Amino acid sequence: MTKESIPAPVLAAPDLVPRLHAGEAAIIPTDTLPGLAVIPAQAQTLWRLKRRPADKPLILMGATVEDLLQEVAASCHREVEVLAQRHWPGALTLVLPAREGGVGCHLNPGGRTLGCRIPACDQARALLQISGPLATTSANRSGEPASTTAEEAARYFPDVAQLGPQPWSQHSGQASTVLVWVEDGRWRMVRRGAVIPAGVEVFE
Repeated sequence: MTKESIPAPVLAAPDLVPRLHAGEAAIIPTDTLPGLAVIPAQAQTLWRLKRRPADKPLILMGATVEDLLQEVAASCHREVEVLAQRHWPGALTLVLPAREGGVGCHLNPGGRTLGCRIPACDQARALLQISGPLATTSANRSGEPASTTAEEAARYFPDVAQLGPQPWSQHSGQASTVLVWVEDGRWRMVRRGAVIPAGVEVFE
């Protein structure tokens, strides 16, 4: 058997984390669609794999609100905590002012914001609890259809290890809603997805 025909491994979280910290990417389940993930300092790996320009920011996924708040400006913390109580874990991505000197410089080069989410997927959160927050994006080539299964993701990225055990739990197949923080109590919706938050002023 040639090296090229050997499939990428499916690894449990404790075995996958050292590979992530060594700079590799991984394919992981989420509550929406399968994702590609790396440690934030290796964010450029995702743009290379997806053949995607770096002017399209990545999302920071974490296991806890505290993990994500460490990477965003204090001015939005109260608002994030309110929405997090209602909608995280879940299919809601919040685009927030990034903390100066934080990982936002890797995920959104030249930008001042950072997209954050806690996925409603126990397996993904168990990985994030060990690895720490990860830079993530959908598991497909730029401009091509999103993968909806581990098998489809493997066809896009046959050399990238996947999180096990498999099969993964069922996901929604619908992208997350994306809200951009404007000021206290005001958010701008840039993508209407699975979650429509109540109790805050949202405009499109």
